[in-house]
Amino acid sequence: MTIKRLILIGLTLIVMLLAGTSLVGSWQEPQVQSRLELYQTNIALQAQAWQPGASNDESLQGIQEALLGDRPLENATKQYEEARQSVQTNLDKAKSQLAQLRSPEATTPTPPKPLPANPSTSSTSLQEQEKRLQKSLDELQKFQDELDLRLGILQAQQKQTQSALKTWSELQQRSDTNPEFSKTAIVLSGLWSDPPRILPNTQPLIQKNLEGWFRSTALVQLYQLQQRQEALSTVKIAQQEAATQAVLKLALIGTIPTLSALIGLILLVFLVGERLVKGKAALLAQNGELPWTTPWSAETVLQVFVIGFFLMQQAVGLIFAPVLISLLPIPRPIANVRLQAISVLISYLLVSLGALSVLYFSIKRYFPLPEFWFRFRFQGNWFLWGLGGYCTALPIVVLVSLINQQLWQGKGGSNPLLQLALESRDGVALGIFFFTAAIAAPLFEELLFRGFLLPSLTRYLPVWASILTSSLLFAAAHLSLSEILPLTALGIVLGVVYTRSRNLLAPMLLHSLWNSGTLLSLFLLGSGNN
Repeated sequence: MTIKRLILIGLTLIVMLLAGTSLVGSWQEPQVQSRLELYQTNIALQAQAWQPGASNDESLQGIQEALLGDRPLENATKQYEEARQSVQTNLDKAKSQLAQLRSPEATTPTPPKPLPANPSTSSTSLQEQEKRLQKSLDELQKFQDELDLRLGILQAQQKQTQSALKTWSELQQRSDTNPEFSKTAIVLSGLWSDPPRILPNTQPLIQKNLEGWFRSTALVQLYQLQQRQEALSTVKIAQQEAATQAVLKLALIGTIPTLSALIGLILLVFLVGERLVKGKAALLAQNGELPWTTPWSAETVLQVFVIGFFLMQQAVGLIFAPVLISLLPIPRPIANVRLQAISVLISYLLVSLGALSVLYFSIKRYFPLPEFWFRFRFQGNWFLWGLGGYCTALPIVVLVSLINQQLWQGKGGSNPLLQLALESRDGVALGIFFFTAAIAAPLFEELLFRGFLLPSLTRYLPVWASILTSSLLFAAAHLSLSEILPLTALGIVLGVVYTRSRNLLAPMLLHSLWNSGTLLSLFLLGSGNN
């Protein structure tokens, strides 16, 4: 065995350890998906405030009824109660795990022999776990406080005043509640008490700690009690404008994906039926069993992914990106969302450049490559494969995601870019995020995972097994446990599209459409909650 091979094996083991640690670490992190559902509920609450008498547009009224149903307030309350229960369950688990880490048995183990002079890796690992758990605990506690403030307003609007007062009272009594939220709970309790009480700083606290429908509802209650007709009229006009926009946003969020998913479901049934009837003559069987001619071995594949992808990610994240960003004349720490977006883009481009450079020099000696390698052809039916693959992926990934949500219960982490895009209110930052996710990511990831990895695996595995294996690695590379199943499902569709079309433009289009749709939904959901 050569020294190069020994080094590669060692690096592979290190990468497996680092990736495994990151995946396990994501187990305690919250998912963005759990927030998305509540964001959509908040937009629905804004939409239900729209009054037919405020507009002569009957089509908007029909859209409102179709989107919201008969009992929007009751449905929103149910969703908030379910979210509240899920957060409480995760809080209890996090507190229990943190208590175990801090117990004497966990912090002072009895060693079988004298400890070395340097701190042990197990001690460092325990400290990192404790820090991660504490951060997760703080985020969950803040989320719970926000939910209780909003849930109380929902209960009060349904004339369940005693339930609302109890919800706010429980928030105030928790020892770890943020003082700002506790004060807000007190002023809300005063507004809905009998007789009502208007406390000092009521308006600033409402405007600071509540958003969207919840803020306007609390302000209406305040201004009615204060008999401030001008302020009340201003809030109600703004509420109607927000309600009309919310109806349109819900229509956009719901109509396009639903229509695409319906088309995809019909297409999926047709393709599977044709495959059963026509066998190998079917469209879905086209090139389905045709492997690539691969001149390199598994050692080259490991070299590209271990050194070019995973280690490059670590190097960029820990060394290159921080150094490059430190040279830029920007404030520290980076708090501006535009600077965060630029930082994400720079890091991604550095990883892409490093990985593709390693790929190029690893396979350079095999040039010219056999047929179908890294094939880009603007002629042919690649556009139909990409668009059809996107529609087909929608019902498949949605179904897998529903199962996945039940499995993880709001835990397991998410891509941090999703959270940044969801909370961003800046058009320039969103444009940078769009370029990163909808252009840079499809180009780089499809070149690496579908263009190189999948065909390389066909030297050792059947095409279907190569698709599955490359999809699992594609999902694991995102380093979030909760995303493994949905991204594996998406990776399988991407792999099928590429193997059948033999054109990288097809999976790149599919990937770009998927990320673009996700970002558009995040933008609409985020913009409806300010």
